[in-house]
Amino acid sequence: MTTLELDRAPTDDVARARDQAFAGLRAAMPPDIMAEALRCSGRLEAELPHRPELERNLVLVAFGGGKDSAYMLAFVRAMQLILDKVHGRTFRMRVATNRHAGMPRAVLENIDREYRALRLTDDPDCELLLVDGDEISEFHVDSPQREHVVRRNRTDILMTGHRTFADGRPTFCNSCNLSVFNAFGLAAAYGDGADVLITGDSPQEQRQYTFWVGRLAHRLRTAPTARPRDGLSGFGRVLGQLDDIAHSYFADIHGPDDTGAIAERRVCTDVPERLRFFTIYGETAYAAGDHFELLTGFLGFQFDDLAFSFTESDCANPALMAHLRGLKAERLFQRSYDEGLAEYVEFALGLMRKKEIPDSLVEMMRARYNSPDALQRMRRTAEEYALTTFGLTEEQLVCMTYSPFAGQGGGLERFLDREHPRLTGRLGEIHDLLAGAVGDPALVAELERISGLEPSQLRVLYSRSVQTPGGGGAPVIDLILAGDPHKAVIETRHTTHGPNTFEQISGR
Repeated sequence: MTTLELDRAPTDDVARARDQAFAGLRAAMPPDIMAEALRCSGRLEAELPHRPELERNLVLVAFGGGKDSAYMLAFVRAMQLILDKVHGRTFRMRVATNRHAGMPRAVLENIDREYRALRLTDDPDCELLLVDGDEISEFHVDSPQREHVVRRNRTDILMTGHRTFADGRPTFCNSCNLSVFNAFGLAAAYGDGADVLITGDSPQEQRQYTFWVGRLAHRLRTAPTARPRDGLSGFGRVLGQLDDIAHSYFADIHGPDDTGAIAERRVCTDVPERLRFFTIYGETAYAAGDHFELLTGFLGFQFDDLAFSFTESDCANPALMAHLRGLKAERLFQRSYDEGLAEYVEFALGLMRKKEIPDSLVEMMRARYNSPDALQRMRRTAEEYALTTFGLTEEQLVCMTYSPFAGQGGGLERFLDREHPRLTGRLGEIHDLLAGAVGDPALVAELERISGLEPSQLRVLYSRSVQTPGGGGAPVIDLILAGDPHKAVIETRHTTHGPNTFEQISGR
């Protein structure tokens, strides 16, 4: 590629926008990264199915809106512009963002700033999509959160949290991760479908994950839930296995009779057979510390107080995970909120270091929780976030930390004695109601208010096993959490004055 080709004058509005985007990237990206993008663009070109007509190729980028995916999008945009400089034409790029209820507006604002910096909104060869559940729309920064997605996320949080004493990873991440893969499938199948899916994972990581998905699907699959997957290959087959996992998981969480809940949580498998993976792993690295100026300068990425939460820079749910640990210590273990919050913070800071998140960001997070005043401020922030985002009151969060209804209501008596003593005398009546008897409407309404769940959902919990505080006891949940690196065994106390014990906790 010659200097003349790189600096050619724009001939129309699109060419001018591309020139401006490329100039901005070349100024913001270190020369070695631009050289990597040049090499990678050549490798991508060789992999595209329609090489003589580059504009016929559609490349999909799954963009979460966090710091790592922001860098990957900039890198892929650089490749797109390099090929345009060389050939006067380039591939089309589809950027798809899966939105869940825990994604604050600040994430959409980061996405919008990056799109504008890269001039994607001015380029007809760039398609910017937002996926809300099974609904696909064009990205708009002011697009309102979808009520059906909030409802779905809220229900999943409660139904899983009530099985796990509100342990962070399964409570918030299991259903969310499956929805992410559903969004991948939907985005890849949308319109005429995508040809290539860009990833930053190494081939080894892809193989390991594919093996893990296949093994988990096999372990969870039973005759009534299995679906034929013989017609699927490649990514479609992986999505099919994830759909099997979703079916088993949500049948366990919501009960096999709730066919509506299971159906709306399926993973899309209708991706084109031609779809192939392309990894940029060999040419570049995600380490945010190596391209911090690109992120916060040219791309306009901002580490918002909620959107940047421990290991995540596009999700506020980890702040709620920490809050629930504080509530569990305060109410279930009869210790102090601050002690429980401190336990989660140390655990999550350890996760940040394992993920090689820059020290400056680790210290930024530590400072957010480093004093009694700061802890109380974060408690108020988490309470407000839970209420405004999911409609969950503190009373309902506290209820979840006890998991009082699951496991035939094994923890119900303790929960009522401590939190709702006026209902203790009605323990037997509540057990009968949970077992299926018709209950006093006033009592039913009170249980709904306390838990945030309907009687049918409470009955499903009653019939399901509860995970022990140290892990174990809930087979489907345990299988998904097994091998997950986002957990640790900590030393803690389950009573006011000890003794010290060990407990497995998880989160992000």
